[in-house]
Amino acid sequence: MKLRLFLFVIGFMLISLSCAKNEEAKKIAKVSTIGTGDDEITVVVVKGTPYEMGYQLGEALKNQVKEAMTGFLKFAQMGDPDRYNDENLDNAWKSVEPYIKERFKQELKGLSDASGVSLVELRRAHMIPVLGNYACSGVSVWGKATTNGHLYQIRNLDFTMRGGLQNYPTIVIYLPDEGIPHASASFAGYIAAHTGINAKRIVLSEKGASPGKEYPFDLNGTHFSTLFRDILYDANNLNEALDMIKNTKLIKRYRLYVGDGKPESMGAAKILVSSPDSVKLTIWKDNDSNDEVAPKIKENVCYYTMNNEAAYKFLSENHGKFDAEKMIELSKLVADDDGNLEDVVYDATSLEMWVAYAKDLEVASTRPYIHIDLKKYFK
Repeated sequence: MKLRLFLFVIGFMLISLSCAKNEEAKKIAKVSTIGTGDDEITVVVVKGTPYEMGYQLGEALKNQVKEAMTGFLKFAQMGDPDRYNDENLDNAWKSVEPYIKERFKQELKGLSDASGVSLVELRRAHMIPVLGNYACSGVSVWGKATTNGHLYQIRNLDFTMRGGLQNYPTIVIYLPDEGIPHASASFAGYIAAHTGINAKRIVLSEKGASPGKEYPFDLNGTHFSTLFRDILYDANNLNEALDMIKNTKLIKRYRLYVGDGKPESMGAAKILVSSPDSVKLTIWKDNDSNDEVAPKIKENVCYYTMNNEAAYKFLSENHGKFDAEKMIELSKLVADDDGNLEDVVYDATSLEMWVAYAKDLEVASTRPYIHIDLKKYFK
C-alpha cells in the first residue's frame, strides 16, 4: 500500500513538473508584427532552453507552422517525387543528423510538441533545402565603402516561391539560456537558418552553387543552414566564425558570407565551399587579387551575385556612399526576377535589418523592405 502511494506521489510530481515546464514555455513567447497590410511580418521572441524556445515558437504559431511546413512538404513531393519522396528525405536526415548539435534537435522536438506537426514531417520539411539546388546573392561592404563606417550585408534568397513559404513570413528572436542572442528571418516552422545576425554583430548570408547535375549529393556532413544556427549561437567575432566553418565537415557547393560589424574587429569574408569530391574551402577577404571576381574587386567589399557585372558597376559607382538605402537598391538590382523569395539587408554595426518577402508570385525585390531595430529585442 505504501509503495503504491509512493509511486502515485512520484507520478503526480512528474506530471506537475511537466505541466509547469510546458506552461513556462508557453507564457514566455512574445508575438508582435512589423509592417502593415500585405507587408506585415510576424516577430516572435522566444527565450530559454532549446526545447523551450522551440515549444514557444510552436505554441505561438501553431496554425502557421502546420500550414507552412506541411504545405511546403506537399509541394516538393508533388513537384519532384523522385527527389523529395519520404525515403529520400528520411535518408537525408540520417546522413546529416550525426553532425547536428543536440540543441537543434531539442528545439525541433519542442516545435513539434507544441505545434502538433509530427517530428518526422518537420525533419522532412527541413531536408528539402538539403536535397535542393538554388541560386541567391550576397554582398558585404564596410569601412571606406560606406558613408558611416558601418558594415552592411545583403542576403537575397532566390528560391522557389511556389511552395508558399512567403505566406508565412516570420522573424524569430532567440534569447537562449546558453549562447548569444540572435535573429533569423525565416518562415513559420523553419528553424534552420539561411541567414541571420547575432547580438555580437555577426551576420551571415549564402549563395547556392550546387548544380542539378551533381544530384544525388554526398550528404555525409553538415548543411550550411544548421551550421549558421551554430555560428549565431557561438561566434563572437569574424575569426571565431571562420574557425567554426573551417572545422566543420560541410556538404554540397555554396558561397558563405560572414560579416563582423563591431568597430574593433570589423570586416567580412566570402567562403567558397567546394564538394562533393572533397571538401575544400577558399576564403577571400576584401581587395584580394586571387578573388574569383578579380580584377573586379574593391576595398572593403566582398560579393558574388546573380549578376556580377551589374553588381560591380553599382559597387564602383557608389563606393564610399553605401548606407541602408543604397544596399536596398543593390539588393533589388541583383535579385532574380523569377524566384526571389526573400531579401534581407543588414546594418550589422547598428543591429538593424530591412526585410522583404515575396507576395504570392510577386518577387521580394518589388516589395517594401520592412525595418526592424534588433537592439530593443536583444536587450
